[in-house]
Amino acid sequence: MSEVKKVVLAYSGGLDTSIILKWLEDVYHCEVVTFTADIGQGEEVEPARAKAQAMGVKEIYIEDLREEFARDFVFPMFRANTLYEGEYLLGTSIARPLIAKRLVEIAKEVGASAISHGATGKGNDQVRFELGAYALMPDVQVIAPWREWDLNSRESLMAYAEKHGIEIDYAKQGKKSPYSMDANLLHISYEGDILEDPWNEPEDDMWRWSVSPEAAPDKATYLELEYVKGDIVAINGEKMSPATVMEFLNKVGGENGIGRDDIVENRFVGMKSRGCYETPAGTIMLKAHRGIESLTLDREAMHLKDELMPRYAKMIYNGFWWSPEREALQALIDNTQQTVNGTVRVKLYKGNVSIAGRKSKTDSLFDENIASFEDDGGAYNQQDAAGFIKLNALRLRIAARKKK
Repeated sequence: MSEVKKVVLAYSGGLDTSIILKWLEDVYHCEVVTFTADIGQGEEVEPARAKAQAMGVKEIYIEDLREEFARDFVFPMFRANTLYEGEYLLGTSIARPLIAKRLVEIAKEVGASAISHGATGKGNDQVRFELGAYALMPDVQVIAPWREWDLNSRESLMAYAEKHGIEIDYAKQGKKSPYSMDANLLHISYEGDILEDPWNEPEDDMWRWSVSPEAAPDKATYLELEYVKGDIVAINGEKMSPATVMEFLNKVGGENGIGRDDIVENRFVGMKSRGCYETPAGTIMLKAHRGIESLTLDREAMHLKDELMPRYAKMIYNGFWWSPEREALQALIDNTQQTVNGTVRVKLYKGNVSIAGRKSKTDSLFDENIASFEDDGGAYNQQDAAGFIKLNALRLRIAARKKK
């Protein structure tokens, strides 16, 4: 165990990270700097300051990162139509590189040689935090208490807190959700309790952001999303920042039962994990982005993106946001988005998102004359198709003759 004089802790203000704060002081005999980020989790972060002060912390960072999160992480990811294993919109995964970035930036500012986080040794987040930290600060020391201590049960944590005078809100503990939850602007996730059996259907009162599709309004909601270079810049004619776009779509999507998902996924550490997710804004954004790309993006550029997307998604899921391969792919993806400009009309109805219209004044590749079933005035010579088909059939015909 190398000497650590100062460490930056990703601190929520909750019981677990408060215990970690005290444990770091006791075991490493170091000064702890706390960092608390607001990335749209829907809970007040400012109370973490009072809790840290009460525990004697001198350097406390409380930051609103919602706009940076949406603009520099979520929006670039959605330019690629990113899905992990065909379903997961990567709500937890995409938040970790930003937190890792700020942890090491603060470490450099305050002269700390180490960072610490509360991720367990079974999950993906430990990998994501640490890969990001090492990519941005190669010599940083990472302290992961869940891989070092013997406080591996709720009872042992509570006993440690009582022994060291760490405040426990017993009323809150009694009312605590049985699920392990993580929330940000993009999603809220649920794991644990009855969800540990993949056969069990989620209880309806588990969901926090959305009504059930059955309880959604009987009348459809229509939205017009305006795109510039692959990003939404306005909704229904009103200009919005990236974070405001997501907040609005989460609200409207949730009201219409949009964005619920139940997934068994393959964690990077090797195990399968069952989780439930609410991603109203992301579900709408994915559908709408594909809608505007279908009108404005060249066929082969679109197909190339689709072929590369699973690799790009895996990079993000596994924690390689700051890797050279992800940055190279991002450059390609962003280049394709130069013509992805226009407006998409989406219809939200009882858990479903459908495209009701799309248009682009400057970049539409749709030619009504060529595509029409009516007289096209000579725009397309149908006789050209005969040679095209014969050339493409040539190898098939040669092979078929050999089989005779």
